[in-house]
Amino acid sequence: MVKSGGNVPGFYGKQYYNLDPKGRVLIPSSFKEILSTNYNLKLVFVNEAFDRCLCAYPVDEWNKHLEEVKKWPETLKEVRYYMLRVVGSAVECEIDKQGRVLIPSALRSDAGLGNEVVVIGQGHVIQVWDKKEFEKALDPAKIDEEACRERIAKFKTTKWE
Repeated sequence: MVKSGGNVPGFYGKQYYNLDPKGRVLIPSSFKEILSTNYNLKLVFVNEAFDRCLCAYPVDEWNKHLEEVKKWPETLKEVRYYMLRVVGSAVECEIDKQGRVLIPSALRSDAGLGNEVVVIGQGHVIQVWDKKEFEKALDPAKIDEEACRERIAKFKTTKWE
């Protein structure tokens, strides 16, 4: 288990899985350990705001996020979009004894999930991608590599490469 920010656990790593016929996916054991130690075995699945994938948050973390969202100005079209796309899609799902979670069919459809999926930790959130969509998102031709390196370098406070 990798920890971020001192004692705050985080979700890291990438696993490839197949959805079963009911739409269940296995949650990596390291993620399950973090959840059982620090939260509970429930996740809130939502559409990601801009990418075609799902995000899964521990319930407590999702509730903290909602408290922040409540402060946003509802008159802004960007906030309305976020409320419809992300908050409106939220579904609480429980991890079963076999370590699987049933992803509701509407969310599977929204994210274009096929049989092969990628479960990837992003620190504070778990993402679930269709494998083909994930590979497209990682296509280096989609970005200007030099500009990306320069921009990310501005964020770094320590050299770790």
